[in-house]
Amino acid sequence: MSIIVQDAKKRLARILFEKSYMEGDFTLTSGRKSDYYFDCRQSSLHAEGAFLIGSLLFSMIADDSIVAVGGMTMGADPLITATSLAAYATGRQLPGLIVRKEVKGHGTARAVEGLANVKKGDHVLVVEDVLSTGGSALRACARLEEAGLVVRSVLCILNREEGGAEAVQAAGYPVGAIFTRSELVALGKK
Repeated sequence: MSIIVQDAKKRLARILFEKSYMEGDFTLTSGRKSDYYFDCRQSSLHAEGAFLIGSLLFSMIADDSIVAVGGMTMGADPLITATSLAAYATGRQLPGLIVRKEVKGHGTARAVEGLANVKKGDHVLVVEDVLSTGGSALRACARLEEAGLVVRSVLCILNREEGGAEAVQAAGYPVGAIFTRSELVALGKK
């Protein structure tokens, strides 16, 4: 890992720890109880946080065949935009794809927005703010594949290390994370 990436990761950890990480008694989307909550939107909607998230996610894309980045609305929306803009700043086109939770009942009735920027068979990346059970990431992968795209991998900001990464990998998608909880806490407190 380069010094620049290490520095960006340290700075992002401090922002995430300050704005997005809370300890207490929480119920997660899955219904599980947790002693902490991670609300990534507080940091991904912060200018510096978004810049760092996009830069770090883009730096993690090892597959040159990936032509677009997508994810489940609403948590992934700012991550998609940040990653797409980070790619564009290097001269690479990496349009965004927003996966709807529910298919629109009017207009085009699309499950995925942004399809005009890709073609069937294109390779795409899925981004996720938090991987807990992996359910949201797997739903996004399924919808993108139903649209005729090939999901190559899933990247997240935080891997809670609660089985989500393993579930996504078991479905055939490599997983990468900027942070695990212990990494985030260790870097965020510095």
